[in-house]
Amino acid sequence: MTTDDEASGPHGAGRREASTRELLAAMASGDPGDPLRFRDLLTGLGRRAFGMMLFVATLPAFIPVPGVGGAIGGPLVVLVGVQLLIGLRRPWLPRLLGERGPHRSALQRFEIRLEPWFRRLERVSRPRMQALLDGRLATMCTGLLLVLLGVLLALPIPFTNYVFGALLLAFALALLERDGALMLIAWGGGSVAIAFFGILSGALATAATEWLGRLF
Repeated sequence: MTTDDEASGPHGAGRREASTRELLAAMASGDPGDPLRFRDLLTGLGRRAFGMMLFVATLPAFIPVPGVGGAIGGPLVVLVGVQLLIGLRRPWLPRLLGERGPHRSALQRFEIRLEPWFRRLERVSRPRMQALLDGRLATMCTGLLLVLLGVLLALPIPFTNYVFGALLLAFALALLERDGALMLIAWGGGSVAIAFFGILSGALATAATEWLGRLF
C-alpha cells in the first residue's frame, strides 16, 4: 500500500505509486544543466528508495569511456549493497555525496534510450513475491550480490561495464517495481556473472577484501 509520504512526495502520482518510467520522466524534465542531488532523488520513495539509489549509481556504468564508469559507479553500488547487507531500512548517504548527483542531461539521455524498454516492462512487471524483496535473508542475499557486482564493476575488466550495468539495472528495477520475480531473475544473472568474471579470474576475493577494508 502506498504511504502518505510516498503519495505526497515529488515522485508520486496521486495515491498510486509512480512507475519507474514515470519517475525517470519526472526527474528528467527541466533544464539539462541542472544538477540533481542524490538526497532529493530519494525523497518520498519509502521502500523504493534503495532501488532509486541503485538506479542512479548504475548510470556511470554506461559512460563510453573505459575505466571511468566503473571507477564512479562501482563504489556507489557497493555502498548500496553494504546497507542492504547489514539491514538498514532506509538508504544512508554521506553528506558530501547527498549534496551531489548527476546532471539532468544524463537522465534525459538515459530516458530516451530506455523509455521503450520501460513500456514493455510495465506490461509484465507488477508488485509480487515481495518476500524476496523484504525478507531479512533475501535482503542480505541481494546486498551481498550487489557488493560483489560493484567490486567487479570497479575492476578494469575489459568490455564488461555494459554487462554489469544491465544486471544492476535489473536489481534496481526489481526494487523500484516491487517485483520479486524480477529480483529472482537478477539473482540468477548476478550469480552467473560473479562466478564467471570473479571466481574464475581469481581477482574477486582480493578486490573485495580491499574494498571492504576501505569502507570500514
